Formats: sequence, structure tokens, C-alpha cells
Amino acid sequence: MRSSPFWWIFIGFMLLLDLYFFQALKVLTHSAAPRTRLFIHTAYWLLSVTAILTLLLLPYLQMEKAARLAKSTIFTVIAGIFFAKLIASLFFLIDDLRRGLQWAGLRLFGPGKENGTVLLAGEGITRSAFLSWAGVLAGSGLFGTLVWGFGNKHRYQVRRVPLSFPHLPRAFHGLRIVHISDIHAGSFTDKKAVAAGVQKILDQQPDLILFTGDLVNNLASEMDEYKEIFGRLKAPLGVYSTLGNHDYGEYVQWDSPDEKKANLEQLKKIHREMGWRLLMNEQAGIEKDGQSLALVGVENWSAKARFPKYGDLARAFAGAEDAPFKILLSHDPSHWRAEVLEKYPGIDLTLSGHTHGMQFGVEMPGIKWSPVQYVYNEWAGLYEKDGQKLYVNRGFGFIGYPGRVGILPEITLLELNG
Repeated sequence: MRSSPFWWIFIGFMLLLDLYFFQALKVLTHSAAPRTRLFIHTAYWLLSVTAILTLLLLPYLQMEKAARLAKSTIFTVIAGIFFAKLIASLFFLIDDLRRGLQWAGLRLFGPGKENGTVLLAGEGITRSAFLSWAGVLAGSGLFGTLVWGFGNKHRYQVRRVPLSFPHLPRAFHGLRIVHISDIHAGSFTDKKAVAAGVQKILDQQPDLILFTGDLVNNLASEMDEYKEIFGRLKAPLGVYSTLGNHDYGEYVQWDSPDEKKANLEQLKKIHREMGWRLLMNEQAGIEKDGQSLALVGVENWSAKARFPKYGDLARAFAGAEDAPFKILLSHDPSHWRAEVLEKYPGIDLTLSGHTHGMQFGVEMPGIKWSPVQYVYNEWAGLYEKDGQKLYVNRGFGFIGYPGRVGILPEITLLELNG
């Protein structure tokens, strides 16, 4: 798989990027002592070559679960170095374009300010050096941010979200729902930290707990060490769940279709053993004080072609049409815009996950940004259209990058009122 033409093109691009970055490094170190300059240049190439060789070897290293976190961390560091160089190189490119235009101007109009400067702190510095340093600082900032994010992967954040629905049955006014998603047990290595997160869920004293898929990365066995911990989740009105794209074992090689099917059956069994009611294209009634609401759960359904469509909302919704209030559990938020809004105006609240907010972004008053927004219209938080609401949970766990930057792991406390 890794020997595909695209992979070698990518490695070639990394080498070209290293060469381009090195030209700027020579500019920045030209005034250093020869021995210092030799040390910096040697260290740079040792790091660059080691990163490429490690990247080539990583896919072939068979590691136990505890070591897979180290593998993900190493990959993230290498990727961080790559993107740091890429961002820095954008600054270098600006300087090269500037000098190219200056050279063209000299050729056309004669000599001018051949060595233009900008003043910083009262001292002259060439524009080339200024842009080179700016690029290095920008790239270093990104790399440092990714490393810092390693410590955020278990910083569970409780988000309290009040929701108002005029036709919510009176018995459910004040209903407290904890919504969690994307546990990804195969990424965990710290049982104590995970248990603390589960306790934080229980501390919210929810009436109902809803989970919207991706219990594991690939294998049901990833829950072996964590089944007891998540089995502690209890609520007066129950714990309900559905499946996400990772739960089907789509991203590993199986010896046979039967083996893949057995893995899914084992995962379903784990939901039952934890006391979770897994909704597989079906609906369940929630009753309180003689009144009821319908809880509809579908298997994974995505509007994005690369993700599976196992969900059957028509089948799941059958029998729930007359319920006074309806909540849908659907892992992928693209389902809401593609099918729910179009065909099911009676669904009041949809709960999803899947995106993780890409585990990287910025959220502060007036600013909400993540690269994932260029793929998903609805990617984190609350959305509303024509009275129908969607909430996208940012994920309890993590996958790929073993950290979080700006988008922290989330426990959502939804408080329903009329």
C-alpha cells in the first residue's frame, strides 16, 4: 500500500521541501561561526533524513496497543515538522517572489534599492532575513502547538447547552441528557484518565445518556480493558447508543467476511454487556409520568462518499411518526442536511459526532474555526434550521493525532425545556 506512486511523490515533495528550507537556513546562519554553522546544518539534515526514513518504516512496524500511542506520537511529530517547514516555506516563497520582482525591475528600469531593509528595534535587517525569521517562527509556533496538544487529550470539557422546544411534553421539561460520541477505545492507554472522564459524566446526574457511535477504532477487542469503566454509565431513563463508521471494522484487513461479521457481533454484545441499548435502525419510546418521546437510532449514514451508508432512517422512523417529540441519533452530521431536513421535518433534535472538530482549531468569543469546516458544514456545536436542531459533539476520545489543540474532548449536557 505504501509503495503507491502517490506515496513516492509525497516523499519526493518532502525532500524538495527540505532542500528549499535549507536555503533559508543558510541565509539565517551565514553570520555564525563556521563550526556553529556546520553543527546546525548537520543537525538539520540528520533530523530531516531520520524523519523520512522513520516515515517509510512506520507502516511496517507491528506494535502492541501500548506502543501504538508512541507510533501515533512519532507520526504526529514528523507531520508537525513537515507542516512547520511548509508554513515557513510560504514566507520564504514570498521573499523569493519579492526578490524576483526586484531583479526584474532592475533589469527593466536600472539600479534602485538593491538591498532594501526594514527597521526593527532601530537596527537594519534585510527583508530576506526578516521574512526568513518570520517563517521559522510561524512554523515553530505550529509545531510547538501540536506538541503542547498532547497534554489535552483527556481534558474533558462539560458543555451545558439549554434547548427550548415549544411542543416538548411537560413531563420532559428540565430533562438532562448527557450526549457523548467517538470514544475510540483503541487509542486509549491511560485507564485512570478515562475513568475520570466517565466519572465527570456521572457527576452531571443525567436523566438519559446518549452515545452517537465510534466506540472503537476497528476491533471489538479494543474495549476489553474499558468495558468495565464505561459500563459504570447509568441513568434513570437508560443509556442508548448507535454505531459509527469505525465500528464496522472497515479500516482493517480481514481474513474472511465472516471474521469481519463476527467482530461486529462481538461489538454489539459489548453494548449489551455494558447495559447500553444499541439502536440499529430502530426506535425506542422513552416514558415519564405518563408521557413519552421517541428516540430514533440509525446505523452510520454519511453524505460523504468515502464513508459507509448502513443507516435506514425510513425503517428506523416507522412507528415514531405520531410521537409528540423525536430525537435522532445519527453518527455523521452530514446526514442532517442531506436527508433529515429534506424528508423528516418531524425530527426535533438530531445528535451526531464523527468530526472531532478535527481535534485542532480555535474556539473563542466571535471566532470558531477548524480545517474540518471546509469538509463539513456542521462540525461542532449547535445548529438550527426551521425549528429543527442538530448538536455535533466534539468527541470523547481521539484518533490519529494523540492530542487536542483548541477543540477539547467533550461531554455535552443538554437541558431540554418547553
